[in-house]
Amino acid sequence: MEYLLVRFPRSRRVRIDDEFNGRTNELIELEAGRHTVSLGPPYTYEPDEYTIILKNTSALDPREVTFELKENT
Repeated sequence: MEYLLVRFPRSRRVRIDDEFNGRTNELIELEAGRHTVSLGPPYTYEPDEYTIILKNTSALDPREVTFELKENT
């Protein structure tokens, strides 16, 4: 099992490979490999998505990605 932490200033559902799986700022467990990560609506964040490779993570050292709040939202 691999671990991902998606950072965002607000609580938002996390979409991984076109399926919702967890929430921002909470540890998410996934299979190793390539994944596409984005957030659920509203679409007030950037970038639109990340493509990542999960490998050699742990609960204490997860892969982290950060989405930023778009200006003027």
